[in-house]
Amino acid sequence: MTTKPTVLIAGTGFAGEGHAEAFRGAGAEVIGIVGRTPSVLSQVAEKLVIPYQGTDWQQALSDCKPDIVSIATPGGAHYDPIKQAIAAGCHVFCDKPMTATGATAVELRDLAAAKGVKTAYAASFRYAPSVLHAKALVAAGAIGEPTEVECISHFNLERDIPFGWSHSAAQGGGRLNNNFTHTLSIAASVVGEKILRIAGEVRDDMGRAPIVEGVHNFTERRNFIPKDLDDPSLKWGQSDVEWSYTVMAQLEGPHAKKPVSVLFKHGGLVPRFHEDHIVFYGTKGAIYIKGHYGSGQLSHHDGTGWTDLPLPAEITNTLPDVQGETEQCWHYLAREFVADIRGEEVHPYPTFTEGAQYQQIIDLIRQSDNWTDIDKLS
Repeated sequence: MTTKPTVLIAGTGFAGEGHAEAFRGAGAEVIGIVGRTPSVLSQVAEKLVIPYQGTDWQQALSDCKPDIVSIATPGGAHYDPIKQAIAAGCHVFCDKPMTATGATAVELRDLAAAKGVKTAYAASFRYAPSVLHAKALVAAGAIGEPTEVECISHFNLERDIPFGWSHSAAQGGGRLNNNFTHTLSIAASVVGEKILRIAGEVRDDMGRAPIVEGVHNFTERRNFIPKDLDDPSLKWGQSDVEWSYTVMAQLEGPHAKKPVSVLFKHGGLVPRFHEDHIVFYGTKGAIYIKGHYGSGQLSHHDGTGWTDLPLPAEITNTLPDVQGETEQCWHYLAREFVADIRGEEVHPYPTFTEGAQYQQIIDLIRQSDNWTDIDKLS
């Protein structure tokens, strides 16, 4: 491909704007955007200087004939637009979760493979600077053979945030879809992409949430929490997804002879005491990264003590020059994706293969059928 690849965006919220800027940063041309609400769509298209805008996805595909589509809507709204885009021969960049179920994700994976289009799955915090640093250190033997990983986070989200897609399994909500997807991708990228075994349990601590009109941008939902939660006229929606989870996994990788044990522990509604963190342990040391997605300071334990390490130049020189950790990771993945479409050599990146696998894993964890009743023992 010698000309700029063209991109059609689905979604006008935080992710839609972020994807548009990421593809521009990767050298693509954003030619259209599709959204549900005409007034919001018009504002976003004008703000981002996107020439085509529409509310009908199938019509937009026909009108724009893009090389790439970027799916930046909640997960429950991914299936039909992706299926239509694949049928039209478009390459597909999709934010997580891939779809609302493992079965639909597998279907889309197989359709994309049969059509011969490229796909990218944006479980993209594997491109956080300190995660890239950890990956290089592990590959260089800085901790010996990896033995275990722990990913611990507590978000203390407000229980009264307005009811929306994040409360609904059918719409792609839940903390597994929107937190675990990233941490699983991080652990796999550092110690080994082959996932051998999984077990876990989930809990819905939320129950219900107030229904409030006018929430459009996910990042601004806190501004819509009702001032009077005892108002008798207030309507409530019922959550049917997990807000906390505990997952254990075993990963196989090139740097360890035995499977690497991984613990994923997340509490969406509970406060943290110490920092959220990701730690990689090995036979000769450990790597600690501050932050729930590994975007903070990296420290190395060499067997005698901890040392904070600066980012090496070979990593800082590859980082997109943008603000925001989420945006920076979108830019990184979009750059890899566009380069691959152009026929350039790139490192492996997450595709619908990973997206479909992760969605099936989430289905398994949500079954929470790993328990043994002790009262049944003799």
